[in-house]
Amino acid sequence: MAAVAASLITTIFNALTPQIFRFTIDSVLEGNDYPYLAEHLWIMALILIGVALFSGAAMYVSRYHTAKAGENFAKNMRDALFAHVQKLPMKWHDKHQTGDIIQRCTSDVEVIRNFVVTQLLEVFRTVFLVAVSFSVMVSMNVKLSLIVLLFVPLVVAYSGIFYRLIARRFTDADEAEGALSTVVQENATGVRVVRAFGREKFEMERFREKNDIFANLWIRLGTLSGLYWGVGDLITGLQVVTIIVLGAVEAVHGNITVGEFIAFASYNTTLVWPIRGLGRILSDMSKAGVSFERVDYIIRASEEAYQEECREEKGTFDICFSHVNFAYEEGHPVLSDLDFSIPQGSTLGILGGTGSGKSTLVQLLNRLYELQEGQGEITLGGKNIREIPLEWLRNNIGIVLQEPFLYSRTIKENIAASVPDATMEEIRQAAKIACVDDTIMSFPDGYDTLVGERGVTLSGGQRQRVAIARMLLQKTPIMIFDDSLSAVDSQTDARIRKALSESCKHATVILISHRITTLMGADQILVLNQGNIQEQGTHEELISGDGIYRQVYEIQMSQDDRIQVEG
Repeated sequence: MAAVAASLITTIFNALTPQIFRFTIDSVLEGNDYPYLAEHLWIMALILIGVALFSGAAMYVSRYHTAKAGENFAKNMRDALFAHVQKLPMKWHDKHQTGDIIQRCTSDVEVIRNFVVTQLLEVFRTVFLVAVSFSVMVSMNVKLSLIVLLFVPLVVAYSGIFYRLIARRFTDADEAEGALSTVVQENATGVRVVRAFGREKFEMERFREKNDIFANLWIRLGTLSGLYWGVGDLITGLQVVTIIVLGAVEAVHGNITVGEFIAFASYNTTLVWPIRGLGRILSDMSKAGVSFERVDYIIRASEEAYQEECREEKGTFDICFSHVNFAYEEGHPVLSDLDFSIPQGSTLGILGGTGSGKSTLVQLLNRLYELQEGQGEITLGGKNIREIPLEWLRNNIGIVLQEPFLYSRTIKENIAASVPDATMEEIRQAAKIACVDDTIMSFPDGYDTLVGERGVTLSGGQRQRVAIARMLLQKTPIMIFDDSLSAVDSQTDARIRKALSESCKHATVILISHRITTLMGADQILVLNQGNIQEQGTHEELISGDGIYRQVYEIQMSQDDRIQVEG
């Protein structure tokens, strides 16, 4: 409100200036009604300077409060967007490119902020300025005022046509910028793959193609804007010339005084540019409208079913999958009629080929994806996990992925990400169980060693072990290792599993692996094949059969190793 009030005050002071000139010319200089002022014209100059100072001060107040309000508006919008994105389901993220999400949360918000700061107040100021100036012009000369009025609908109609054209083209340009951002983001995060496979030329061509599309769209926008401003300058120029010529004629015939003519011409010029700027306002409004729709698209996306109260759940941690079926897309089943249970404190091993549904199984348990009605049921302690608060569920299920994500921070901060207030002793204890403490201490900066983006400065095995330490620090009653030992050697694998069995005796553990030696100590092993449980049993039971498990076992284990294990 302060910004609006200050802007209106500025407009009033600006409207006073032509009247001061009119009074000075007609009453002080020509009419000689005020001989004292005629002899002391510096008084009128001081009045003009005073009006200008007050107008400038009011403009400062207006700009300050407008900028402050605009920045707070943008800050709150970014906060709300980021918080909302954190709660959107994985199914939504799977359908949207990261670059486009970043574009909506940054550039689109900036477009909206720019409109709020620079143009929204200008709309109110222009309407008030037109009302005040036109009222004064009518009081001075009705005929000339009507001529000025004839140009207004022409400019407004022309601006409206431009508004519709610019909105469509800006939508295309904004989406092209999102696609360009996605290419850059994918290239930056996958730089090792690009270099390893010599894909630099391909990536440059892909970027060049998207960049050409983006640049061409903005060139078309620039061409359209140039046409608009060129024709608009012609129209406003005609308006100014028309009023000057006709006003001079009126003054010659004595219908208006010289002071009124100068004041009228000044008001006309004052009106021309705000109305002329209507096209820019409409252009920015169209851009802001498109950006708002893109931001609103994210805001309207349904969040995960977070219960407001994260209450403590009672009961055991027995897990039961009861006739579970699941598909990411209708008609393409990933899991079919899974039916098994995991008693609290036991270890379940899962073996299966790529696409067999191993990771999907644990993502359903963690409710990264939701089972729908008729797709079976997953219970924890006898209670359907859909009835358990999502925050509580994830706080009690620790998971380590095959490709763990590490932040661009120190190793200590990465491990403590799950428990920010953990002591150094607790962090090192978790690292020791993950068999990574010795490795970390061998670095010059130890636990204060900075890792690159996504942990790129560490080897695959080191990243996995740091991620395991991060999960172990949570001390969750359920621990899931989703092929998270694949990048470590067999000896380190064995050491980690031994340390886990000694320190996490009461935890329920789910081990997903392609390595038989990782799974053979599990209390129960599932063999998945195309979403179905092909085999189920202990290591001894499965190798005594003639199924997939036995075949994988014989491929992976040498004859001496099999004799040693079976003996």
